[in-house]
Amino acid sequence: MNASMDDPLARLVAFYEHLSIDNLAQLGAVYAPDAHFKDPFNEVQGHAAILAIFEHMFVQVDAPRFDVLESLGQGTQAFLTWEFRFRMKRLVSGEQCIRGATHVRFDAQGRVVLHRDYWDAAEELYEKLPLLGGFMRLLRRASQR
Repeated sequence: MNASMDDPLARLVAFYEHLSIDNLAQLGAVYAPDAHFKDPFNEVQGHAAILAIFEHMFVQVDAPRFDVLESLGQGTQAFLTWEFRFRMKRLVSGEQCIRGATHVRFDAQGRVVLHRDYWDAAEELYEKLPLLGGFMRLLRRASQR
């Protein structure tokens, strides 16, 4: 990560764009020890719990990567839009892409104290699964009538 240590948002973006199983130890430089993390599947607090989410990700999918499309910071808060690309280890072939956004808040040391991901699990994930996908698409069409 070459991001300036003085710019918390640049440091966070660099962390995600270079995330690998080998550099997960850098989490402590980006997240406060008691940071709160929430996404559609998890709500945890603290380094160990956040680290466990990323470790689980690397077990479940192949070649995961985050591409941050835009980031906007103001004061101690920031908002990012991103694409998460990966290959499922089973069930679905080919590269998958989840599009989402994240709201973060930084502490006085520039570490993340609040991380909240926003993305539609039904559209971005469930609809791509072989059996569940057809059912989810049917439900979406029925709700649009």
